[in-house]
Amino acid sequence: MTETRNRPRHRRSRSALAVGIPLALTAAGTLAYGTDLGLFGEDAQQKASAATAAAPTWATATADGFASVNSLGQNGTYGGRDGQIVTVRTQADLEKYATAAEPYVIVVAGTINMNPVGKEIKVQSDKTIVGSGTSGHIVGGGFFLGSGVHNVIIRNLTIRDAYQGVWNDKDHDFDAVQMDGAHHVWIDHNDLRHMADGLIDVRKDSTNVTVSWNKLSNDNKAFGIGWTDNVVTDITVHHNWIRETEQRNPSTDNAAHAHLYNNFLEDVAGTDIKSSYGNYSRGKTKMVLENSYFQGINNPVIKDGTATLVQRGSVFSGTSGRNESGGTAFDPKAYYSYTLDAAANVPSLLKSGAGPRSSIGTTAAAASTKAAATTLTVAKDGSGQYTTVQAAVNAVPANNASRVVIAVKPGTYRELVKVPANKPHVTIQGTGASRKDTVIVYNNASGTPKPGGGTYGTGGSATVAVEADDFQARNLTINNDFDEKANQNLNGHQAVALRTAADKVFLDGVIVGGDQDTLLVDTASKDKLGRVYMTNSYVIGNVDFIFGRATAVIDKSVITLKKRWDGTSAGYVTAPSTPANRKGILIANTTVNGDVSDRSFFLGRNWHAGGDATLDPQTTVRNSTLSAAVKTTPWSDMGGFSWKDDRFAEYKNTGAGAGSASSDRPQLTDGQAGGQEVADWLGDWTPSAS
Repeated sequence: MTETRNRPRHRRSRSALAVGIPLALTAAGTLAYGTDLGLFGEDAQQKASAATAAAPTWATATADGFASVNSLGQNGTYGGRDGQIVTVRTQADLEKYATAAEPYVIVVAGTINMNPVGKEIKVQSDKTIVGSGTSGHIVGGGFFLGSGVHNVIIRNLTIRDAYQGVWNDKDHDFDAVQMDGAHHVWIDHNDLRHMADGLIDVRKDSTNVTVSWNKLSNDNKAFGIGWTDNVVTDITVHHNWIRETEQRNPSTDNAAHAHLYNNFLEDVAGTDIKSSYGNYSRGKTKMVLENSYFQGINNPVIKDGTATLVQRGSVFSGTSGRNESGGTAFDPKAYYSYTLDAAANVPSLLKSGAGPRSSIGTTAAAASTKAAATTLTVAKDGSGQYTTVQAAVNAVPANNASRVVIAVKPGTYRELVKVPANKPHVTIQGTGASRKDTVIVYNNASGTPKPGGGTYGTGGSATVAVEADDFQARNLTINNDFDEKANQNLNGHQAVALRTAADKVFLDGVIVGGDQDTLLVDTASKDKLGRVYMTNSYVIGNVDFIFGRATAVIDKSVITLKKRWDGTSAGYVTAPSTPANRKGILIANTTVNGDVSDRSFFLGRNWHAGGDATLDPQTTVRNSTLSAAVKTTPWSDMGGFSWKDDRFAEYKNTGAGAGSASSDRPQLTDGQAGGQEVADWLGDWTPSAS
C-alpha cells in the first residue's frame, strides 16, 4: 500500500468512536501470549514446571453432543477457555491448577507418575486439561469430578497403568476419569488403558457429558454410566475405539438420553480377553445406537426388559450372541446437530483418528470432517500426488461443494499460489511438526516488472492469493522475501505475503511474514463482506503490514515488529480502509512486540484508499500486551485524512506500550467494548477446523 500523505483533508462532525452492534451471545476467550515468547515461542523450552503457554486451538475449542447443550445454568462446555494457560510437568503443579477455583487451561507436557498409586485428582469447574502433543501421560492415577463440578474438558491425554494385578478388581477403585454428580464434561481424544477398575465412570446423576474420539483398551470394565435411581443423565458417546475390554462397553443404566454413534467395538481373536457384552441399555435408559461397527464382540447389543434401544445403520462382523433392540427412544437432532460417518468406514477412521494427536490444533469435529474430505498431497520430493501447491489447487474441481484438504509435506515451496473464487472450501495444511516446517515463499513486489509488461501492483505481489470463500490455512508459513535493500531503484516496495479477498477465511497456526504490506485482508468488492479470523498465529512486518477493507480479527496471536531495510525502527501495524457501517480490524488477546526501538511504531493509520472520503477506517486493539515499541500516541493521519475522524480505539491493554485514555489515545468504555467482541466481528460465522 502506497504511503500517500498529501491528499485534501476531509472532516466529519460525528464522534470518532462508534458503538458496535449488540453484545455478542458468545465471546471468545481472553487469553494472550506472554511478551517473552519471541517469534517462535512454540518451540522454546520452558524452564519452569508451570508457565504461561501459547494458546493452542484446544484452548478455545468447545464440546459437541449433549455437552454442548444449554442446561443447569451452563451454556455448553468450553472448559478453562477464559482463564490462564499453564504448562505442567509435575503432580504438584497439576493438582495446584486442576483443584483451583479459577478457570485454567492446563497443558500436560510430560509423564506424571501419580503418588500414591490410584490417586484421582479432584478437578474443579472451568478447567481444560490437555496433553501437549502425544507427550501428556498420567500414570497410575486419574481424575475425579465431584458433585456440582461443571464445564470440564479432558483431552489429548494418555491415562494408564493403575492395574493392581487382579483383573476383576473389587478392592481398588482406580479409574481414569470418574464423575459423581458432575455436569457439562467433555472427554475427547484420550488413550485410556490398563486401570484397576473402570476406564470411565459417569455416575450419580452426572449429565451433559460427551465422550468422543478416545481409545479405551486393555481393561475389564471400559465405561459405566448410571448407578442412580434418578433418570437424568444425558450423554453422547461417539467415535470411540473400544478394544480388548470385557464388559461395560458401555453399560448404561437409567440414562434419560444416551446417544451412541460411530463407535468401533473390537474383540481381537486369539487373545486372553473375551468380551462379555458390547453396548448395554438397562433400567429406564432410552438409547439411540447409530452407525457403529462391532468386530468379534460377544452379545454386541443387549437391553433389559425396562429399557428402550433403537438401532440403525451398524455393522456386525464376526459377532455372536444377543443383538437386541426395542421400544421408542428420542431424536438426538432435537437436542443438537451431528453428522454420521458411514459404519463401514468407522474402523479405518478410528484407527487413524482416535486417541491423542501430535498436533493439538486438531479437534474432534475436525477429524471427522477431514476424514470425509478429499485430501490431495503435495511433496517436493515426488512422494505426494503433486510437487507444487498450485498444481494441487488446479486439481480442485470448479465449484466444488465440499472440503478439499491440500496436505503439504515439509519443505520450502518457492512459488505463487492462487485459490480462485470458483474453488471454495479449500484447506492448505502443512503436515510437519511445526508451522516452520512447511514454507510457501516468493519475492514479488508492487514494482516488480511482469513478464508481459507492467508491474504487479500491491495486490498482485502476493505470494498466496485467496479469492475463494470458506478457505483455511493451517500449520505453515507464508512469506514474501522481497529484498528491499537490493532493489532501492525499484519504484514500489509493497510486497504482500498473503492476500485474502473472500469471506470466511480461517487462518490457524500460521506464520505470515514480510516487510511492508505483509497481510492484505481485502474483500471481493467494496460492497461485499469479507471476514477473516486469524488465531494462534504470527504476523511479521514493519509498514502497514496488516491492512485492507475486510472485517478481520487477529486473536490470541503474536504481531512481531521488524526493522526496515536500512536498520531503522519506524512503522505502522495496521492500515484499515473499512467501508462505512462495517467492522474493520480487531486485534484481541494478542502480543505486539519485536526487536525494534522503543516508541517507534504506530498501532495504525487511516487508509482512505484512492482518496475515498466515504470510507470509515477502523482498528480496535483490546485485551492485548503491547511492548515499549508502541508510541505513546499510537495513531497517525494518512493521506490528508485525520485519524480522529475515523474509528481507532483501545481497551484494557497491558504492557510497557499501553497507556491511559486521552484525546490522542481513545479508550472504549465498558459499554462500547461489549459491542466490540470477537463474536461481533464474525457475526453468524463460527470458525471451526476442517
